[in-house]
Amino acid sequence: MAKSTGDPMVQLLAPDGSLAPSERAEEFLPYFEQLTDDNIKRFFRDMSVIRRFDTEATNLQRQGQLALWIPSHGQEGAQVGSAHATRPQDHIFPAYREHAIAMIRGVDLFDLIRLLRGLTHGGWNPNDPRFRNFHLYTLVIGSQSLHATGYAMGIKFDGDYATGNYETDQAVIVYFGDGASSQGDVHEAMVFAASQQTPQVFFVQNNHWAISVPVSVQARVPLFRRADGYGMPGVQIDGNDVFASYAVTAKLMDDARQGRGPSMIEAETYRIGAHTSSDDPTKYRDDSELSSWIARDPITRLEAYLRDKGVEQAFFDEVAQEGADYSADIRHRIVAIENPDPASMFSHVYSDPHPLMTEQAAWLANYEASFGEQESASSNAPTPDANSVQEAAPTAEGGDA
Repeated sequence: MAKSTGDPMVQLLAPDGSLAPSERAEEFLPYFEQLTDDNIKRFFRDMSVIRRFDTEATNLQRQGQLALWIPSHGQEGAQVGSAHATRPQDHIFPAYREHAIAMIRGVDLFDLIRLLRGLTHGGWNPNDPRFRNFHLYTLVIGSQSLHATGYAMGIKFDGDYATGNYETDQAVIVYFGDGASSQGDVHEAMVFAASQQTPQVFFVQNNHWAISVPVSVQARVPLFRRADGYGMPGVQIDGNDVFASYAVTAKLMDDARQGRGPSMIEAETYRIGAHTSSDDPTKYRDDSELSSWIARDPITRLEAYLRDKGVEQAFFDEVAQEGADYSADIRHRIVAIENPDPASMFSHVYSDPHPLMTEQAAWLANYEASFGEQESASSNAPTPDANSVQEAAPTAEGGDA
């Protein structure tokens, strides 16, 4: 096992697929060493399937089936590793690009399709045991950090952590990007988390671009250094190294559950595609930067590791087929989907019946009914003859148009 030095970043798996733990990785190695061959194969399977799904969703948007798509290509290592480091009782607060984490926590990814087609406000119920405390996507940039901190405060006040019970002690992890790290909500959340010593981890996926604004403009120091200002530990990881993502997240989530307070992870990764399907990244970044990050692809490096360990081609063929089948199923389902009853948009705005929603639902019903009344009136009206039409038409001299 080669060992590099002098870099604050935690890395275990080098871009060429070899194990090369950085100096900073030493304290996290015990978590990596707990992984079995089956665990590592599952990492590869999840990363590969979610990328194939992501490609299919991008194509569906281009074909008019979705209003918008938010690609995750390139960020699979950060997401898959960290998701598998959580426990079922932990609560996860995503932004809107965490497709791999949603899948791992049991969400039917077709619900993401429904959301971005505009057919649902959310798509799943986080309290449903099937979804293992995976909260709804948040499109208001950075606001999920406050939701997560508030929830973590509740865990602390309820005493649902630091009891020593592996099966019940809880922690929270919240995901956001480098752009969101410039939002006031994120800073307020970190202030409360530090002052209350909440059981949570802030996970920043630094994909280097807040739409067209580079991270070099957003921050003059590495993002993980900001944690120092709040009095919490900060760790920078190679976000394209699924092993580093797993090991560091597992360690810091354990710390949170055991009452050691909040921490922050900065996962250095890259958004290979556009910010969303409405963005054109060729307008603001160059090919050389893109190429350098493609060479560090998280799936390619894990595949190299597995092949070096003697994993046979049949496994990779099986994973590729699973991804193709999953994507085909998504396509078949979206082509057959029917629009929901428009009245359903009022059903889940409030937990209890609300007079404003009742009023708005009645207005919509009356508005839609009015079209039927207009059609009925039109069908009962006498058909004008040619002479009456001619008489009603304005003349050029009159200019009565």
